[in-house]
Amino acid sequence: MVNVENYALAVLLCVLTMICWGSWANTQKLAARTWRFELYYWDFVTGLLVFSTLAALTLGSFGPLGRPFLADLGQADVGSIVYALLGGAVWNLGNLLLVAAIAVAGMAVGFPIGGGIAWVLGIVFNYVLMLLGRGTPQKQPGILFAGVAVIVAAILLSMSAYRRLAGAAKKTSARGILLSVGAGLLIAFFYGLVVKSIDPQFVSGGTGRLMPLTAAFFFALGAFLTTFLFNPVFMRSPVEGPPVRMADYWRGDLKTHLVGLAGGGIWGLGLSSSFLAVGAAGPAVSYALSNAAPVVAILWGVLVWKEFARAPAGTNRLLAWMFVCYLLGLALITYSNA
Repeated sequence: MVNVENYALAVLLCVLTMICWGSWANTQKLAARTWRFELYYWDFVTGLLVFSTLAALTLGSFGPLGRPFLADLGQADVGSIVYALLGGAVWNLGNLLLVAAIAVAGMAVGFPIGGGIAWVLGIVFNYVLMLLGRGTPQKQPGILFAGVAVIVAAILLSMSAYRRLAGAAKKTSARGILLSVGAGLLIAFFYGLVVKSIDPQFVSGGTGRLMPLTAAFFFALGAFLTTFLFNPVFMRSPVEGPPVRMADYWRGDLKTHLVGLAGGGIWGLGLSSSFLAVGAAGPAVSYALSNAAPVVAILWGVLVWKEFARAPAGTNRLLAWMFVCYLLGLALITYSNA
């Protein structure tokens, strides 16, 4: 497979992941003009699986290191496959819960709570897994967790900005908060589960036998398969609006379906980039940089969707401080393993 050993290149791939994971929701926003999220999601997970398969057959099959994708499938053990599939299932349910939380309580509550919990717990979980697997710890763990603290501050600032924007438009419900917490708790653990499926020669903390992009393929497969289990529940009992049926899905036009497929492809590009980088960057840094995506999503909201155009006075100051904290935290996390 294609191998990344240079730390600087690995960091750039993690930043690409961050951009992808913070940008895919733009396709859902485009589709939402005529298309419910429950329907969009079928195309999204299909695009994720298609892209991950293509990445494994190309980047995962050429290069000087390891085994080609098909050969790797032939030697894969059940335990490694289960870890990667479980990572996909856990992430998939968490992602659906996060969207449900946003529908119930709005971005002011759902995204900062869900994304923030997932981000912080995920870094700690991946760092602990690396230590338990006798992997190489960060060269400067204190700087890593200082970076974590700074970006937590950025997330809190984003929460404050969204609350100022939302005002009294939506009342926060206990159900919305519980959905957000549940989403964060689930999403936090998916990355570490997939890392466990990878051969330790490719990633510190890995205990499995899979090449990184083979693990990413099984992750996508797990997400795709469990959508048939999870999404019908959201369709029958939506958190907002009337129920939808599969018949509604087939009424969508080609452009609408392509938007959803593109969203899955964007997320899949981020996934593949992250697992190409995880060996050189380490699971903690790779997860930390990749999952700063909520702030990227806010950038889209500010610069493209103009979500803060009517925000109260003083909101722009909060956003400016958020970006400063974000950049400082990003620098600290990057430097922690340099």
